[in-house]
Amino acid sequence: MTENPRAYACIMAGGSGERFWPMSRRHMPKHLLRLFSERTLLEEAVRRLEGVVPPDRILVLTNAAQLAGTREALRSLPAVQILAEPAKRDTAAAAALATAWVRARDPEGVLALLPADALIKDTATYRRQLAAALTRAAGTPALLTFAIKPAHPATGFGYLELGETGEGAFRRVVRFVEKPDRAAAERYVAGGRHAWNAGMFVWRVGAFLAEAERHTPMLAQFIRDFPAGDATAFLAARFPPLEPKVSVDYAIMEKAAQVETLLAEFDWDDVGTWTALPAHLPADAAGNTLRGPVVVHEAANNIVLSNGRTVALCGVRDLVVVETPDAVLVCHRDAVPAIKQLLPQVPPAQL
Repeated sequence: MTENPRAYACIMAGGSGERFWPMSRRHMPKHLLRLFSERTLLEEAVRRLEGVVPPDRILVLTNAAQLAGTREALRSLPAVQILAEPAKRDTAAAAALATAWVRARDPEGVLALLPADALIKDTATYRRQLAAALTRAAGTPALLTFAIKPAHPATGFGYLELGETGEGAFRRVVRFVEKPDRAAAERYVAGGRHAWNAGMFVWRVGAFLAEAERHTPMLAQFIRDFPAGDATAFLAARFPPLEPKVSVDYAIMEKAAQVETLLAEFDWDDVGTWTALPAHLPADAAGNTLRGPVVVHEAANNIVLSNGRTVALCGVRDLVVVETPDAVLVCHRDAVPAIKQLLPQVPPAQL
C-alpha cells in the first residue's frame, strides 16, 4: 500500500470529559486516557494513519482546555498541526476548518475526518479501507462515510440506510436516520439495510466546498477565505461566529446530493461508557474487570479501576468503582448513563 499524494487527515479531539468521570475531566477527556494500553486513544488514532497519510499532512483539532494535554500526547507532531478551536461550534464548523486547512495546502486534496476516541484493533484492515476511501473520494463528487454493521439494536447511534452497491464495495446512502427508539433499532438490524454511522468521513475538498455553498454559505465563505500562512488571527475572528452550530451530518451530509459509504470490515467500538470496558479488558472467573490495586471477595460482575489506593470489594456485584486521587465513583452498572446528571453536584475543581 502506497500513500496517496493528495491525502490528508483531520482528527477531532475535543469532548467534555463527562462520560468517564472521575478519570476524565474537562482538560482530560476519554481520548487522552490510557484505558486499554500504554497509549491514549488519540495516539492510537494517529498511529493508525501510518502508511496512509504522512505525519506532515495530519491535523488535530482540540479546544483550549485540552491543547496542552493533546500536544503532550502527540509530541511527534509539530505544534502547528494541533489547533485549538477558539469556540465550541460542533462538528460542522470543525469539518469546515479541516477542509479549509487542507485547501490552503492543496485545493485538490482529499480529506479523512476522523474521531479521536474510537477503539479499532484491526489496524491493517482499517488502513486498507481508509486508503480505498481516499482514492474513491479523489474521483467522485460524492461525500463518503464509514458504516458499521450493527452488533445489536443500539439506540445511542445514528444509522445509515444503505442503497445498492456502486463502484466496488461502496454503497449509496439513501438517508441518514437519527438515533431510533428500541423498536425501530430492532427493525433496522433485522432488515439488514441499515448500519451504524461511525462519524468517519472522507471527501475531496472541492466536493465538500460545493455542498457547503449550497447548504451552509457561511461555512463555504470561511473555507474560501482561510489563509495559506499563519491562521491564528483569522481563526480568532472568524471561527466563533460560524453558524449553524450543528453536526456535519445535519448541516451537510444529510442534504448532500451524493453520499456513499464503505461497510467497515474492521472492528469498531466507540467505547461510550464505563460498561464498554469488559469487552476489551481481561476479567477474572467471577466476571470482574479489574485494573490497578484491587482486591475482591465474593464479588461478581464488577468494573473496578484504581489509580493509586487499594480498592476492596466484598459481597457486591454489578458495580462500577473508579478511584482517582481526588474523587471516587461508585455506581451500579445500570446507572452508568446517568453519570452526566450527577456531575452538576460535583465541585467544579473536580470536573
